[in-house]
Order: sequence, then structure tokens, then C-alpha cells
Amino acid sequence: MKKLKVGIFGAGRGVDVSRDFRMLDCEIVALCDNIPERLQYGAKRVGEGVALYDDFDKFIEHPMDACVVANYFHEHTPFAIRLLERGISVYCECIVNGTMAEGVDLIRAAERSDAIFMLAENYPGMCVNQEMHRICQEGKLGQLLYAEGEYNHPADAYDTAFVKTYNYDPQHWRNYLPRTYYVTHSLGPLMYSTGALPKRVCAMAAFAPRPENAPSASFVGDRAAVMMTQNDDGSIFRFTGCAAFGAHGNAYRICGTKGQVENLRGMFDKIMLRYNEWETPEGEESVQCYTPAWAEDINPEVVKTSGHAGGDYVIARIFVNCVKEGKQPPFPFDVHSAVAMSSVAILAHRSMLDGGAPYDIPDFHNEEERAKWENDTISPFPKADGSVDIPCCSHPDYKPTEAQLQAYLELLK
Repeated sequence: MKKLKVGIFGAGRGVDVSRDFRMLDCEIVALCDNIPERLQYGAKRVGEGVALYDDFDKFIEHPMDACVVANYFHEHTPFAIRLLERGISVYCECIVNGTMAEGVDLIRAAERSDAIFMLAENYPGMCVNQEMHRICQEGKLGQLLYAEGEYNHPADAYDTAFVKTYNYDPQHWRNYLPRTYYVTHSLGPLMYSTGALPKRVCAMAAFAPRPENAPSASFVGDRAAVMMTQNDDGSIFRFTGCAAFGAHGNAYRICGTKGQVENLRGMFDKIMLRYNEWETPEGEESVQCYTPAWAEDINPEVVKTSGHAGGDYVIARIFVNCVKEGKQPPFPFDVHSAVAMSSVAILAHRSMLDGGAPYDIPDFHNEEERAKWENDTISPFPKADGSVDIPCCSHPDYKPTEAQLQAYLELLK
């Protein structure tokens, strides 16, 4: 079979992902970014012979089978739709839709297209989450009742290198990112392992702004948002968006009627599987703590060179196989699940602003139900004129202090 020709839209994260597609014997044929410095950075990383574009209209005319959509966090949908309309398969960074209306538009476009659409959520591909998935799917925990997911990523408020690299514009999306929105690294592995789809969400936030003299243009003073969902199988999830409390790390825990499995905080590659004594399978210990191994069809030496503990490679491999075989990806990477996951983030933020009131997640397979949201363009991110629809913080009037903003602007100089 011929090599897949892959384009990269977004030379930051997109260039990182391109490494895994090259390992999967794909050909990177085109790279697009409207920031000259990033385009040149990407060109050096991807290698010679790749066509460079600063205009998306010209980029999508380049012959390609698939495209990695890795532009700004909340702006994926319009570009993904245009690719699908041209029959180009889409590997879309998360979240996939920035508004509820975009989610409806994206699903309709994907249903009209013969191309493949897949959420590029990499954390389910990590070895510990692959192991949790296996344990759940084998029924070892009995009926699944409860799961927790934490993506905890605190950062040094005085880390000037991070600010200049990842937050280089006062209007940058990170300065307006609600704490519920970056949800897929915590929610994705739970959905992947359990097979459960959220149907209702509520959320509350913990407010703790940056220090007075730290360089910042952020309008978000929350450190974390904690969300809970009731799911289609009756189970409950509790999870964060991108949180910033305690020590850095990712933690997952899944509980059933017979036992539970979790990764150990501070030792991410360790699994603890525990059964109730009267439910322990014959020949097994009731408490098992171990480092899981990769599945037989995954080369551990290959994933060592991939990002996010091998997750980048594992999930990219699913996409490549789907494109080659002409089949849509499995749950929760398919377009309906991806939009539902993104909508959890969007509606959880509204719940937080509404005092924790629950919001129902639409059934995105149902056209009548999703049509109710087709005009919902509400967003916490700035429009072209600088206006916003709703606050991005649990304290609606919060904004950076003059000292923080001036330190930030001086840093950018």
C-alpha cells in the first residue's frame, strides 16, 4: 500500500505529532502556519522537501490524504470542516469544537464526507491507560460505577520561557482558557477505559490568582475546575480540566462492584489493582501493584521515542489504520464522541458560572436533539473586536493587575 500523504496545519504541536506519522511510514508533504517564525521552526523539524504555506486556502489544495489539525485550541472546527469537504481525513487536536454550534456543524460535515475524522486525544494511548482499558473490558472489576481523572499541570508563575513560547500574545487563547475546557486528558481515558458516555455535567471552580508581581495577561484566576458527570450506563465520573493544585501529575481511578484499578500518584507508570477479598479471581492476589507491559503488537522501543509516554504514537497508529482501511475510529475518538467530550467542557463552564447547576449533554447522533444547539455560538474567547460572550473565570470581574500586565508586556519585548 502506498504511503499516506499527510499535511500539518499548525507548526507548534503539529510538528511534534508529525514525528509519529513518519514513524508510521507516512510522508509529510505540507506544513502550514501563519506565524513566520513557527513555520521556519517547523520546516527545520519536519525535514527537506515539505511544501510550506502561510495561507490555509493554498495549503488545502496541496495533494494529501490526511491532515493534522493543530492550530489554536478553540479554532479547529472551521478548518476541519473544509478538509472533510475536500475528502481529506482529519486528525484533530482537542478540543474539536469551540462552541456548541460548531459541534453540530462538524458532525454534519463528517456525516456527509467519506473521509475519516478522529480526535487526536493521546492520553488513552499511555501504557497505564491501555492497561486500565484492558482490565475494564475483560470485566475484572464487575459493573463499573465510578471513575476519577486528574490532569494536574501546575506551572511556575515566574517561568518566563514558558510565557514567551506558549503565551506570546495578550489575546492568546491561554489567557482566556476556562479551567473546564482542557478536559480531554482527564475525561478521555475514563471514556476509553469504561465505554461510558457522559449525559449530564455539573462543575465548581477553585479560585486562586497568580502572584501580584508575576507576568500575566490571563483573565482566569481559577486554579482548577472539578466536574462530575452522570453517564449513559448509570456510572459517575469525577474529573478536572487542566488543573493547577498540589504536585504535578496525572491520576486515574476506576471502581466497580468487584474492585478497582488506579495508577499511583507520583509514580505514573505503576498500576494498583485491588479486589474485595470475596471477589478476588482464583489464582490472583487481592492487591497487585505492578508496572504494566505494552500489548504484544506495540514495540516498546518505538514508543520510547514518542511523546506523552508513547501515547502520541499509539493513537496516531489508530488513525493511520482507520484511513488505510476506510473505517471510522472507535469510541471515544469518533466524531460524535469527540463533540460530546468537547461539549462537556463547554457546558461544565456554564454550570460553574451558574453555581454548579447541571447541564444535559445532547445526543449528537440525534439530529432533532443536536439541532437545538445549531445556533449556540456562546464563547469565553475574544472575538475579532475583543468582545467576549461570557466570563472565562468563576469570578466574572477578574482581570490581570496593571503590575502583572506590564511585566507581561515587558517580557514580550
